[in-house]
Amino acid sequence: MPRKLHRNVVERWKGNPVLGIGDLPFAASDVHNAGAVRHEGQVILLVTVEELDGRCAIYRARSRNGRDFRIDAQPMFAPIGEGPFAPYERGGVRDARVTRFDGAYYITYLASSHYGYRLGLATTEDFTSVRRIALISEPDTKNGVLFPRKINGKYALLQRPQEGGSIWISYSEDLVYWGEQEVVMTPRGGYWDYHRIGASTVPIETDSGWLVIYYGIKVMPGGPLFRLGAAFLGMENPAEVRGRSNVPILAPLERYERVGDVSNLVFSCGALLSDDRTELEIYYGASDSCIALGTVRMKALERICNLGGS
Repeated sequence: MPRKLHRNVVERWKGNPVLGIGDLPFAASDVHNAGAVRHEGQVILLVTVEELDGRCAIYRARSRNGRDFRIDAQPMFAPIGEGPFAPYERGGVRDARVTRFDGAYYITYLASSHYGYRLGLATTEDFTSVRRIALISEPDTKNGVLFPRKINGKYALLQRPQEGGSIWISYSEDLVYWGEQEVVMTPRGGYWDYHRIGASTVPIETDSGWLVIYYGIKVMPGGPLFRLGAAFLGMENPAEVRGRSNVPILAPLERYERVGDVSNLVFSCGALLSDDRTELEIYYGASDSCIALGTVRMKALERICNLGGS
């Protein structure tokens, strides 16, 4: 009989992975993390593809059922060749997160170059054309996720500066200039998220607060171990952590999660709440080599974050 993966509250889809390099209609080096959103009756994944020249671009994949995806042959969002963004995107664009906000979709992404990493912000209405807005972070900052509504009259963004390995929040009045930085969560000595953490998915508004799926890294003798956890933040003060999982909700156990370009890695950029708001679908990168899917009941996330529930 197959081994039961009973140690995580996230249940893997039995058909995993949902998207791998063999599903691409072109030659590429690998498939990484994907942002997720629902649009016009489809689930859209914005997939990071490492192309043969080593640079990354963001491709659109679509599915009616959230399981069977068809990926485009051309990137939706590729490094730009000229203009103010070009010097900072020469190494590629990747790790898209998608936030629906006031009828439009905003994409935070990671721009890389020999200068380091910076967070970029772009927008789209139809997932065919993309307009860049601004580079919105200091150098060497990753994991930018935009909240889906204003908080106290301002846009809010979670991010992870390189130094300290912690999750911070910053605010903006115009989506271009950001400030009022405040630390939200830090790594915890002795726990599964000991060495470094970062925001993984767009915050989801719930009765228990803003639900954030985040990743944690613990450096082991054989290398870093990437796992996913959950936290609930205060609704009007997201720097207040109302609950946080002391154990991971998803850890690399299956072969496609343990063997690949980066071993022992599960990493999410996208999560979708069911229409009845009782279940979360998490799309996650596995070993930086494919995209997989897991589901979890909201009550289980509340319970594991010590917020009660049955």
